[in-house]
Amino acid sequence: MLRCMRTTIRLNDAVLKETKELAARTGRTLTAVIEDALRHELASLDGRRSAPRKAALPSFDGGGLQPGVNLDSNAELLELMERGE
Repeated sequence: MLRCMRTTIRLNDAVLKETKELAARTGRTLTAVIEDALRHELASLDGRRSAPRKAALPSFDGGGLQPGVNLDSNAELLELMERGE
């Protein structure tokens, strides 16, 4: 049995519209179209993959979690990010 996970992604409105239209034309679900596109992209990268590069990532002392931020709610986080706070 394949294990599936639920996730939230943000897509450009035009891309989402085209993807839904493709799903309808081909009789597949939106999930199936997105999974197939990701599999195709990942397969095309197989021959081009090189050794992973190490990147120096900056770190910041932001003082911890800001008041009013609920990490358990995707909807609240999205709303907060869209407000730009």
